[in-house]
Amino acid sequence: MILSNITVPLLGIVDTAVIGHLGSAHYLAGIALGSAVISILFWLAGFLRMSTTGLVAQAYGQNDLTQLAALLKRSLVLSCFVAVLLIALSPLIKHAIAFLSAANSDVLTQAYQYFSIRIFSAPAALCNLVLLGWMLGMHYGRGPFYLLLVTNITNIVLDIYFVVYLDWAVAGAAWASLIADYTALVFAVVLVIKLAKKRGIKLSVPGWFSITKMANLLSLNRDIFIRSFILQLCFSFMTFYGARIGETTLAANAVLLNFLMLVSFALDGIAYASEAKVGHAKGQQSVKNIELWVKISVFWGALFALAYSLFFAIFGRYIITLLTNVPEVITTATLYLPWIIALPLLAMSCFLFDGVFVGLTRAKAMRNSMLLSASVGFFGVFAVFHQWENNGLWLAMSCFMLMRGVTLIVKYQKLKANNQLLD
Repeated sequence: MILSNITVPLLGIVDTAVIGHLGSAHYLAGIALGSAVISILFWLAGFLRMSTTGLVAQAYGQNDLTQLAALLKRSLVLSCFVAVLLIALSPLIKHAIAFLSAANSDVLTQAYQYFSIRIFSAPAALCNLVLLGWMLGMHYGRGPFYLLLVTNITNIVLDIYFVVYLDWAVAGAAWASLIADYTALVFAVVLVIKLAKKRGIKLSVPGWFSITKMANLLSLNRDIFIRSFILQLCFSFMTFYGARIGETTLAANAVLLNFLMLVSFALDGIAYASEAKVGHAKGQQSVKNIELWVKISVFWGALFALAYSLFFAIFGRYIITLLTNVPEVITTATLYLPWIIALPLLAMSCFLFDGVFVGLTRAKAMRNSMLLSASVGFFGVFAVFHQWENNGLWLAMSCFMLMRGVTLIVKYQKLKANNQLLD
């Protein structure tokens, strides 16, 4: 899962590197703005994967083959509904980009172009989240690895071909991602059908759709959606406020956020494994195994976080110059690099305990932790230090990540002390 997740931010890194060498900051700023909006929308739909993984892992622990098939179908129906809704709302979203960012016309033109193409990959991208979550819950770690590898190799190859050789610029990066998403969907469907056949699961199970069961799924997804919405609100605030400071700051933050994405997806590799293992242990009603998997996850998470901090401290400036050759962007990104060096250690626990709480299907606790961390740790801190401008933004992000981890750890310890891990 770590290997497969690391390939995800490589897409953003390749997009940034290819666009970052077109010779002007407004190309990089435009794709940063457009891709940020797409990321917000698709990450908001992350509840589709999270709820699927947690519920499937528990059903797998109970060896309930009928429930495993029913959960897949319900989640896919929900993902298609959300995708159609996003496409329908896309004209309003484009207006919101201009209103919230106050970016100049050159940047907005590039952002609109990217967004207008990428939004039509929503059906594939959201169905892929469900199929990915289902495979994770089934403890089929190789499936997501193969899926993400196919997606990202396709994207990277097309990125280079469309942008560098066909000179499609920002539009080329968008088309590359769209084609990769639909290629991945076909591949994911094949993987899931083969896995179901191997495990003796009949996907044609009758009675999978019921109002009550869909309502229960929506209830779980509601809390995860709120949690995801608040998370994306904080990340999008960084992008849009950076745009208000200036296009150079926006472009520099886009470069640095690729570092953070690299960290988050690698640590999420451990978190995904925790979701499957903790969920399976809960399905088996084993508190001992839940606690064991939490300890193992924390050990490996701390090790990887330390490795990332050291890697960024040694090679950070060199990586920045690989991602862009615009001098003012390099200078600005290097100025704020120390925040990126510290973030892996500060953010490690929030990623890992997200995985633990997904496995426990404790969505309400995740929601409450996110609300408190965002209101106090992010927006509260930024309100006090807003005069620091971009340093204030990165301080707020650091405090936000740290507080998320602390609040989830406190909640986990309370559940353990009160013997409520299996509730």
